[in-house]
Amino acid sequence: MSDKFQSIKGFYDILPEHTALWQKLEDTARRVLAQYGYRNIRLPIVEPTDLFIRGVGEHTDIVEKEMYSWEDKLNGDRLTLRPEGTAGCVRAVIEHSLTYNGPQRLWYMGPMFRHENVQKGRQRQFHQIGAEAFGYAGPDVDAEQIAMLSRLWKELGVADEVELQINSIGDAHERAEYRQVLIAYFEQHADVLDEDAKRRLHANPLRILDSKNPRMQAVIESAPKLVDILGVESRAHYDGLCRLLDDVGVSWKLNTRLVRGLDYYNRTVFEWVTNKLGSQGTIAGGGRYDTLVQRLGGKETVACGFGIGLERVFLLMQECGITATHAPDVYLLNVGEAAQAQALRIAEALRHAGLAVSLHAGGGSFKSQMKKADQSGAAYALILGEDEVAADEVSLKPLRESGEQRRMSLSEAIQTLQI
Repeated sequence: MSDKFQSIKGFYDILPEHTALWQKLEDTARRVLAQYGYRNIRLPIVEPTDLFIRGVGEHTDIVEKEMYSWEDKLNGDRLTLRPEGTAGCVRAVIEHSLTYNGPQRLWYMGPMFRHENVQKGRQRQFHQIGAEAFGYAGPDVDAEQIAMLSRLWKELGVADEVELQINSIGDAHERAEYRQVLIAYFEQHADVLDEDAKRRLHANPLRILDSKNPRMQAVIESAPKLVDILGVESRAHYDGLCRLLDDVGVSWKLNTRLVRGLDYYNRTVFEWVTNKLGSQGTIAGGGRYDTLVQRLGGKETVACGFGIGLERVFLLMQECGITATHAPDVYLLNVGEAAQAQALRIAEALRHAGLAVSLHAGGGSFKSQMKKADQSGAAYALILGEDEVAADEVSLKPLRESGEQRRMSLSEAIQTLQI
């Protein structure tokens, strides 16, 4: 006997007992995104490797350690399973000239892939919803996206368990200046830096600020802050964002260590975090990336966007006791040959009326069918036996509330179920 196949480490099945809550999360997100005028774009999961090297950044953990990349056997192209969604969305905007007639608000959803250590809230195949706005220069779109996420958390029922952290990392010339200041500072404390920080010191020193190494926290906390050396325009953008968030009633906290892990960000960066998920507490994050479109071959186009980690939001919803069900409206029992012959026709009539019907199949006694009806989670059992068939009627029995079983015509049963 051959060994059973199992899923690859870090790649998981999402089973039916969980998909109802997943669908609640996804459907709520779709509805909120539509309220803000974002249109869906569907992107391939495989892109040219160089798209991520140029877009995400050559010295990021994603590019250096985590991408699933290979050479195409047919033509030698270097290909990669997408590790994040923004670069692919920008590629599509450039390729199809989507901003030719003006700014665009877009969103996408699907799996991403990173080869990293597997733990709660961190998988090798994970799912994201991303939203990107192209052609909007002011802080108003930054605030709009943050407000949109705030509304999503409220509608999902997790708003009390999340906190918004924001920062400004300025523009390129300000980061270049800050980079030299930071290098000089950390060189004075080289004895405290771990190997990862030493590797990043001259390649990407801002990422040292994001280190979770407890030995380095005191030094990181005392490091110079980029927000203190912002130029006039970056400071005005940051102050404008703060005013807009205050005006719309979104609470926020300045986190001067927040830099995000991707090279393309500038000015606004933000994260929504929770203390309910341990070390994987970031459930969504984003910011501005005003130079990325041009870097990837397009015309100069300002942009802002974010990504939501769906696995982490799902776990947070579970932690908050939020549930969902796939239960049908009615479970249709059919006992006897005559009832079985009529059952499918009646089930279709119920479905035509907009009801979700679980039709019992495989025969069995009335008792065993009633047990399955109760297990289905349906609100009602619709019973079709020899007596009901002879009278051209059905019996309707409440399963979740008190109430008597009643005989009635099919049309009357449909009216009752539709209330």
